[in-house]
Amino acid sequence: MDGQGLFYRDTWVEVDLDCIAENVQQMRKYLSNDVELMAVVKANAYGHGDVQVAETALKEGASYLAVAFMDEAIALRQKGIVAPILVLGASRPEDVNIAAQHQITLTIFQLDWLEKARKLLNQNANVTIHIKLDTGMGRIGIKEKKELQALESIMLEDSRFKIEGMYTHFATADEPNNNLFYNQQLERFRTMISWLDAMPRMIHASNSAGAMKGANAHFNAIRFGIGMYGLTPSLEMEPHLPFPLKEAFSLHSRLIHVKQISKGETISYGATYEAKEDEWIGTLPIGYADGWIRKLQGQEVIINGIRVPIVGRICMDQCMIKLPFKVDVGTVVTLIGSQGDEKVSVNEIAQRLDTINYEIPCIISDRVPRIYKRDGRAVELKNSVLTF
Repeated sequence: MDGQGLFYRDTWVEVDLDCIAENVQQMRKYLSNDVELMAVVKANAYGHGDVQVAETALKEGASYLAVAFMDEAIALRQKGIVAPILVLGASRPEDVNIAAQHQITLTIFQLDWLEKARKLLNQNANVTIHIKLDTGMGRIGIKEKKELQALESIMLEDSRFKIEGMYTHFATADEPNNNLFYNQQLERFRTMISWLDAMPRMIHASNSAGAMKGANAHFNAIRFGIGMYGLTPSLEMEPHLPFPLKEAFSLHSRLIHVKQISKGETISYGATYEAKEDEWIGTLPIGYADGWIRKLQGQEVIINGIRVPIVGRICMDQCMIKLPFKVDVGTVVTLIGSQGDEKVSVNEIAQRLDTINYEIPCIISDRVPRIYKRDGRAVELKNSVLTF
């Protein structure tokens, strides 16, 4: 696919579903057969496309999906996804009947929530529950034995609530040199599990980082998030990965204007860039409203296999690049991804912005269309918004 399809601008994201598939396959092989793989597709699958990634992951061995909010789970149901879906974040007790209607699994971490939800849940309704434990992340989760046992007691007495799982989240699993706190959380989790009278079917603690550290925290399910997209949980973990990851996300645009400027001429707002000689300048139809933010001024992109810099301030909808020579309007420019022997990785952009790779695909806005590829070709997927 060359970036032309059912959209009307010359900037697009390509998501290589073969990479998603291979990452899931590799993780599935790495896990024991009795360990379930839960594919995390929150935030529109980290900006990659929720239903497209969900369908791919389920086909390759995931048995469960996870999202952040109930809105995301309902959106997947409306797109035809029937697999189990866990909401990892908070839900309102007032919405418990909606969860039951759509067969969405909820996370609970407050006794007050359960008491309110019991009064509101229809008598003939059922809702599946995972209990979140705070073992040191300090975000959400139950910490006290008394509250956990009270939650379990109420749900064992009320058949409308099914305790299917219990889980926690590691704060430092992606830090190979900080195993002390990781091990403390793991032991705390094991202790809290022992507080229950009845063991839930699913016990899960590991995200991608925890899962790739080894089997000691796999229990009988893991949550595969950032690694599924081919991105390492941290740069420090790259030398320690148990299998290679394939990056699925790339970002491309086309030159919409090419001009030659003279020495001393300036480019963009604030006239922050001044040509030191006669130069060729190209304009791209992407800017900070697309998530290609102003701090990326000076970042290199790739054209004709050559890395060139962004010059001048990035505008809301456009940015300019310094060309090595006159290049035709319509030439493809790669902002993230490979072209020829050159590559701009998601990690490179993250380092430029002094952030983590998780953030980069998430901030490329929905107004940038996504193209889904298999075997190097754009594909039409069931329930996809874009088809080619």
